[in-house]
Formats: sequence, C-alpha cells, structure tokens
Amino acid sequence: MPIHIYRLARWLYVRKVPLVPMLLKALNRVLWGVVLPPSAELGRGVLLGYQGLGVVIHKQARIGERVAIGTGVTIGGRAGRIEVPIIEDHVMIGSGAKIMGPVRVGRYASIGANAVVLTDIPAYAVAVGVPARVVRINRPEDIPDYFDF
Repeated sequence: MPIHIYRLARWLYVRKVPLVPMLLKALNRVLWGVVLPPSAELGRGVLLGYQGLGVVIHKQARIGERVAIGTGVTIGGRAGRIEVPIIEDHVMIGSGAKIMGPVRVGRYASIGANAVVLTDIPAYAVAVGVPARVVRINRPEDIPDYFDF
C-alpha cells in the first residue's frame, strides 16, 4: 500500500502539483513508518518488505526495477557528500542494511542483512558485513528470483 501512495505522490510531483505530494509522503510516514519522498526515483516492481516498515530513502536516491528492500533499510547520503546511492535493477537488500553516500549497487547484487555499504558493489556480487565487503560474485544462472513466492 505505501508504494501505491508513493506512486500517486510521484505522479503529482512530476506534474508540479503543490503540497499534495508532501502530504502523501507524510501519510506514508504516519501509517507505515516509511519515508518515501516523491522526488526519489523508484522503478517498476520495487518490493518493500512488510509495507516498508522502517525504510528510509533519500529524496534524491534512484532505485531500479524489481528491487527487493527489507525492513529497516536506509538508502541515504553521507555528511559532506552531495551524491546519493544508485541502486540498479534486480537488487536484493536485506533487512537493516544501510547504503550510504555516493555508491552504486550493480544489477543482481545482494546486500546482506545489517550490512553497511560505503563503496560500490559490482553486478552479481554478494556483500555482507560492516563495512560491507564482497564475499562472492554469482554466475548469472545462480541468481535466485526474490519475487518467486
């Protein structure tokens, strides 16, 4: 449900409708505890675990298509840096993960639960830990479908 409210807010934001997108953002925050600003770009098929409970997304973040985002995830900036994360298509982000600063998470990458990503993660990689480090590069045929349930 919060993703639908975000989509409406985004649609209004792109058409420069005043005030209503921010009210819808506040509604999402109050009802589901998710911060989804209408200025953030979320691709088609983004999945928020448990309606995005505790998810915080920076207002300038870009998130690709079919990205699975667990609860308590933060996708935001870092002090002293203007750039924010770019999440490419088909990424899985585990619960509690933090993706901070000017980083790019490649296609089909997996970020482990509670990982803190401060550097770029290549495509097909599995990153875990604090700070996150790549522990494996998957073959394309080994990638699970996180939407097959």
